Amino acid sequence: MRRYARQTNFRLIAGFTILLFFVGDGLIYLFFGQGAALMGLICLAGVALPLSLILIALWIIEWVAKKNKGDDL
Repeated sequence: MRRYARQTNFRLIAGFTILLFFVGDGLIYLFFGQGAALMGLICLAGVALPLSLILIALWIIEWVAKKNKGDDL
């Protein structure tokens, strides 16, 4: 069940990200033009970078915790 939940969460997040980048920025492009769409991509990338760094840090912490689960401290 955990594997299924993790897979479902990953798919939901990936789908949201794809919708945000393509549909969201596509609508910006249609309504406001190329310059605004480029700025929208820059802003989305600026938000995605810190979030991805946080997720990587949490993944590393989880990996270390699982690796040390059997060790006595």
